[in-house]
Amino acid sequence: QVKLVESGGGLVQSGGSLRLSCAASGGTLRDYVVDWYRQAPGNQRELVAGISGSATTNYADSVKGRFTIFRDNSKNAVYLQMNNLKPEDTAVYYCNANGPDPYSALESDYWGQGTQVTVSS
Repeated sequence: QVKLVESGGGLVQSGGSLRLSCAASGGTLRDYVVDWYRQAPGNQRELVAGISGSATTNYADSVKGRFTIFRDNSKNAVYLQMNNLKPEDTAVYYCNANGPDPYSALESDYWGQGTQVTVSS
């Protein structure tokens, strides 16, 4: 069972930067696709960015050019670097690891507890 723990959220002014971390235990993150989602009050959870095992990345249009997702396999972690933050980026950010379990081949889907990001105008 993979456990994911997010950190790095906080309060930042518009135009500022934050780096979110998703650290894993009980499994190896490079075996999974890792996505960052966010959910603002009253909104549905939305996909922000994702990275495959081969480090192919994808981004929501709203964050392209401002956010970067990357892996550090030596730390068994995935990061989301967020620059030029805007008030509309305010949300709880969640890390998700998904894909076939490397041993059982069963489809797996793991979530962290979330970290709050608040951007003031």
